[in-house]
Amino acid sequence: MLADKDRIFTNLYGFQDWGLKGARARGDWDDTAGLIARGQDAIIDAIKASGLRGRGGAGFPTGMKWSFMPKEPKPGKPNFLVINADESEPGSCKDREIIRHDPHKLIEGALIAGFAMRARRLHLHSR
Repeated sequence: MLADKDRIFTNLYGFQDWGLKGARARGDWDDTAGLIARGQDAIIDAIKASGLRGRGGAGFPTGMKWSFMPKEPKPGKPNFLVINADESEPGSCKDREIIRHDPHKLIEGALIAGFAMRARRLHLHSR
């Protein structure tokens, strides 16, 4: 069984404060500025080294996916980060609990991912 100290989503069931004060008490936003200061390529390299995989059925390596984004976005060309919270997997209901009870994890993660991938805009897709 996974130890509590190793859990990412620590408020999945909504027993704690979902707001900024509660999120900070759980470690969200601890060193976001420090991560950003490391630079885009360093963040992508760290994600590759971590072995993190996507939450979809294919489990594609996240760092590899992030590295596919253009290093130098072209003016007038869109560079978007799209978060798919569609819940289209029958019965899984995994994404809505994160959005509902741990929204700062989503926002902080989107900020770091978007920065690393040089995205200009974020779209959260949900039904």
